[in-house]
Amino acid sequence: MAALIGRDFLSLADFSPTEVLELLQMASQLKSQKLRLRCNKVLGLLFSKASTRTRVSFTVAMYQLGGQVIDLNPNVTQVSRGEPVQDTARVLDRYLDVLAIRTFAQQELEIFANYAKIPVINALTDLEHPCQVLADLMTVQECFGTFSGLTLTYVGDGNNVANSLLLGCALVGMNVKIATPSGFEANAAIIETARSIAGNKTEVLLTHDAEVATKGAHVIYTDVWASMGQESEADDRMPIFQPYQVNEQLMSLAHPEAIVLHCLPAHRGEEITDEVMEGSHSRIWDQAENRMHAQKALLASILGAEEF
Repeated sequence: MAALIGRDFLSLADFSPTEVLELLQMASQLKSQKLRLRCNKVLGLLFSKASTRTRVSFTVAMYQLGGQVIDLNPNVTQVSRGEPVQDTARVLDRYLDVLAIRTFAQQELEIFANYAKIPVINALTDLEHPCQVLADLMTVQECFGTFSGLTLTYVGDGNNVANSLLLGCALVGMNVKIATPSGFEANAAIIETARSIAGNKTEVLLTHDAEVATKGAHVIYTDVWASMGQESEADDRMPIFQPYQVNEQLMSLAHPEAIVLHCLPAHRGEEITDEVMEGSHSRIWDQAENRMHAQKALLASILGAEEF
């Protein structure tokens, strides 16, 4: 993966289909311990949004590579006092080897990447969540052994996860269907990019009908109906999104061997029921674990880790 050394990872669209597939292969080898890599580098975590899985999985992945992690809590750094993004970026560039950022605006991430020479990783923005989708794709591949002929259906809010799923599925050659209420669609520019990547090889379908999207699908995916920063809208969104709940009735329309994914945290009884989340179709906990393995492969690739 020498081609990824020093590269930013702001969007799944930054990488080619071959690069994504090779990352997933490396992640699988790291998980099975068929491949062992070392990388004595320092990762900075600059997270303006709350985090459990992303923070812990990045930290453990870096430690397992033999590196160090600095948690740059914005509340105790000069970022919270209004230091310009470009100034912070140029300073951190001189201390760190790689920086993972979790923030609201994709533009802030892009400014960091523009002013810092070190690799910058998108650990979540309002527009995309590419590291999550690397883990999602890894989980699908573990379950089915292939992407060819599979359909992933996402139901719910057309948020950052939906956006990155559109790109990720198109890159690996998997059909993707996104079912959202009217007015809550995925980002239009990302939809067009996904369709361009998919070409005539796979299907990219946008619909407002959850049942149509779910019929025969191999992967059923959902997320919270109100993301971080939208909490004040949660009550108003509830009746709008109720028809998009992943429950036993919706699952009955999917492929008999379908799996269920959720990026977590989940609001049980809202976007997904307890029965489905704890049922035989759920692969949610494998998916959560794979965050660490996929991100370890990403860090190892962009930092040029060595085998030992």
